[in-house]
Amino acid sequence: MNILRTSRIALRALARNKMRSFLTALGIIIGVGAVIAMVSLGEGAKKGVEERFNSLGTNLLNVFPGSRNVHGVHSGGGGWQSLKAEDAEVIATQCDAVKYVSPSANSRGQVIYANKNWNTSIQGTGARYPEVRNWEVESGTFFDETHVKAAAKVCVLGSEVKKSLFEDEDPLGKVIRVKKIPFRVLGVLKSKGEAGGFFNRDDIIVIPYTTVMKRLSGEDHINSIDIQAVSMERTVEAQRQIEEVLRIQHKIAPGADDDFQVRNMSEIAEGAAQSTQILGILLGSIASISLLVGGIGIMNIMLVSVTERIREIGIRMAVGAREKDILLQFLTEAVVLSVLGGALGIAFGIGSSKLMKFIPIFAGWKTIVSPSAIALAFVFSASVGIFFGFYPARKASKLDPIDALRYE
Repeated sequence: MNILRTSRIALRALARNKMRSFLTALGIIIGVGAVIAMVSLGEGAKKGVEERFNSLGTNLLNVFPGSRNVHGVHSGGGGWQSLKAEDAEVIATQCDAVKYVSPSANSRGQVIYANKNWNTSIQGTGARYPEVRNWEVESGTFFDETHVKAAAKVCVLGSEVKKSLFEDEDPLGKVIRVKKIPFRVLGVLKSKGEAGGFFNRDDIIVIPYTTVMKRLSGEDHINSIDIQAVSMERTVEAQRQIEEVLRIQHKIAPGADDDFQVRNMSEIAEGAAQSTQILGILLGSIASISLLVGGIGIMNIMLVSVTERIREIGIRMAVGAREKDILLQFLTEAVVLSVLGGALGIAFGIGSSKLMKFIPIFAGWKTIVSPSAIALAFVFSASVGIFFGFYPARKASKLDPIDALRYE
């Protein structure tokens, strides 16, 4: 008996009980659809994490103030303002694994233009801030080293501040007041949106860090240093060089604790991506349980089918059908059920992934339908049919022809 003829016989047998066949395949449909939907949700979460970290800047390292130990009492991370502008200059000149450096001095205050005002974050940075943070200027220009050295009263607006103060008016060249000090607008940054739903990154005004220190805060220290390594491969080397240079710069004795912290964002991004990948695998594993349940349903229905068709099996054996022909027939029926269920399940899974973004609880979540997940779910569904269909098929093939013909 060839496979094509066997498949036609299997399809005719399944067509005799259309509703029962559909309900049997429903377990596979739901299982395959759930696997694809859950894996796509996990892939989307992983991609979202990667995009967020890439938007912060590539090959990014951050230096923050550390803690101070005074008579056994630690001030905690950031409790000791140990960073100076000179530290950034030393890192830029002595660390060959470092490409760009941008000191950061932060503040917050009221920004005023004409009869409008807005309270926003004031970010004091170096001239290389756009390169370090991978943040493009949408219109106008960013300030340069000349502005930084002169502590110039110039600024670049985030898109949210521009919208709040100027609406549709062109802000370039206009003068705004930051804490009552006049600043000339040089440019507007491209919108980046919210950071994980916690704060709006576009609600910012960027000015030279020297201007913040001399004209706004009056402090002689900086809050942090943003650094871009030469390449992703050299970020660890850059981190080591920064730590060595700062220990010498801060005159830290051998064996003593650092009064600064260096964070490698690529390591944090990799850890976050691995966490979301594990989440995706966990979601897919949970969803695959429904595939096993669907397989058990196939086994159950095939056993019922064998019992109902014992006399038919006897007749087929009497006219020359061999054990392997009977085995192949019932096994084909099980595989056809699971494959058809798998095909419908793929459509259900892709559709569910696309519709998730319209469900309030998943609003804003990104889903990515992975071809590998589709292939894996389809192969798994076919394997389920073979695995759970083998026992009923073998039971049918082992029936005694004489007993089968006498069965009522």
